[in-house]
Amino acid sequence: MIEIEAVTKVFRRTRVLDALSLTIESGDRIALIGSNGAGKTTLIRCLLGEYTHGGTIHVDGKEPRHDRHGVLGDIGFVPQLPPPLKMPVRDLVRFAATVCDGDRGEIARIATDLGLDLEEIGSRPFFKLSGGQKQKILVAIALGRPVRMLILDEPTANLDPAARRVLFRLLAERTDMPMIISSHRLDEIAGLVNRVVEIDRGRVVLDDRVEEAGDAAAVQKCRLVTARTDEAFAKAIAEWGFSGSDEDRVWRGEVAGPDRMRFLGMLARYAGLLADIELADKARGGGGPAGPSGPGAAAN
Repeated sequence: MIEIEAVTKVFRRTRVLDALSLTIESGDRIALIGSNGAGKTTLIRCLLGEYTHGGTIHVDGKEPRHDRHGVLGDIGFVPQLPPPLKMPVRDLVRFAATVCDGDRGEIARIATDLGLDLEEIGSRPFFKLSGGQKQKILVAIALGRPVRMLILDEPTANLDPAARRVLFRLLAERTDMPMIISSHRLDEIAGLVNRVVEIDRGRVVLDDRVEEAGDAAAVQKCRLVTARTDEAFAKAIAEWGFSGSDEDRVWRGEVAGPDRMRFLGMLARYAGLLADIELADKARGGGGPAGPSGPGAAAN
């Protein structure tokens, strides 16, 4: 259990957290939402013991500021901004596995699932990697170790659509542990959480339970038919891991449930190009066409 009581944090006379109180139970999977500057990351940093602050925070009875080792040992954390580490990737993974009691093989496996070959980039300094490569390594380290809780600050930042689908699947496999997922977009993480906490100007303005989303790992099969060839669409759909060819004008792939709204938003940009769309739950198969008159979706 996490108990946050009247926590206040001020930076240069700016009150970022304003007597914020919150209790997080062991079964809570929280979407921590709010606009940029609302205080989400500051709250997380206080929870991890990185900042001094007013009020009190206890994680299973421990104070993060005074017992960081005891608290952080149970938490898998993905930061919003990657640290500027100069050590080679291979050394970083080895160090993280040693300090956090992780498994280098498991970290490498998760990185591979996310589309990253650690052997290929092992000698490169971490700070010289692309934003997406850094994020994949940080996710792999956080999920590749035994923890009792996950705290993820904008975890999908810089991830390509295929890696996002893998991340959602990996998180869906861990819904037996408490999570705090900070995001300014609720739609992309709605399938993973059972509680929504919104922060504005350093205070909790919404704290609501939500219905369980059923299978948070749900994946939908998708078939697309275009009316003509289009190089821009071919490039966009390939980034989502779809296979097919612009010449045949038929594309097939899979879309993770939490990513569906974002995927449909991408398709909306090509509404005049699409002749047919089929969406169906992967577990059920089947699916129906959108109709000959124009694009649509048959979603189960």
